[in-house]
Amino acid sequence: MASFATQVKNELVKLPMESPCCVGAETLALFRMGGSMILERGRVGALFQTKHAAIAHRFLSLVRKNEIKLLTETGVQKTSKLQRKNIYQLKFLPSEESVAWLKHLGILGVEGFNRGSDRPFTKRRCCQRAYLRGAFLGGGSVNRPEGRYHLELVTANPEFSSFLKEVMGNFELAPKITERKEEEVVYLKEGDAIIHFLQIIGAHAALLNFENVRILKERREYVNRTMNCEIANVQKTVDAAFRQLQLIQALDEADLLDRLPLPLREAALLRLRYPEESLKDLASRFSGNLSKSGLNHRFKKLEQVGKEILERMEKAE
Repeated sequence: MASFATQVKNELVKLPMESPCCVGAETLALFRMGGSMILERGRVGALFQTKHAAIAHRFLSLVRKNEIKLLTETGVQKTSKLQRKNIYQLKFLPSEESVAWLKHLGILGVEGFNRGSDRPFTKRRCCQRAYLRGAFLGGGSVNRPEGRYHLELVTANPEFSSFLKEVMGNFELAPKITERKEEEVVYLKEGDAIIHFLQIIGAHAALLNFENVRILKERREYVNRTMNCEIANVQKTVDAAFRQLQLIQALDEADLLDRLPLPLREAALLRLRYPEESLKDLASRFSGNLSKSGLNHRFKKLEQVGKEILERMEKAE
């Protein structure tokens, strides 16, 4: 079964190509994640790699939307037997056209390689959405909503990760950045934030799935918390009743029950007679109109007064 992140990416690669500016923004972010420049005989080209065939196909389709015609070679690199995954490669052969394309994309600037300043290509709101979509396709992952909430974008470029955080902030998201070995990880850990991110990049089917599972999960967690709370309260009540009964029995064995005030003595005698009854049933046995909370108050007072009586007796001895 495909991971939830793969399901999201499979949905994204099927989205229609947008306006030229958005095509450029998505291509740029994808290249930031999986691209590199190559140099052969003094000429510059580019290489894009991904573990997803559908993403490689989308990247190539985005590139072909550009008016600059590039000489392209495709290939598949086999990984180790343990990983059992292929790496799909798109090689843009070193040429003047490749240099022109890299400059058009913003990877090459007047001063050389542009490490992560992509603001000129993400001025519009639609382009920012496309940029984040490309970043997720190229290096993003998200946990299944049944587990802990976690979405991340992984890159080896600190400038790029900082800019991703900035773009996400434009949509009122507050991601954090951490280092993992030699990688920069931009991540979200709140369900609402992850749902908002999926909405931003256009993964609407995944968003609905995530939301439905989250609602069921939170309902189960609420029921579990409520049950645990009720169990804890019952245990507290049982512990208190056992403690009170032990105190009453100690007073009875020492012939000290008559030293209790009359309301407390009545409660103590009833508990001795009916040790296993609930507070509600015990309260109903009083001739007067005594509530469950009223009887509980008497027992708490009995604990205080009874302990004082026993302590005085011990000191007197």
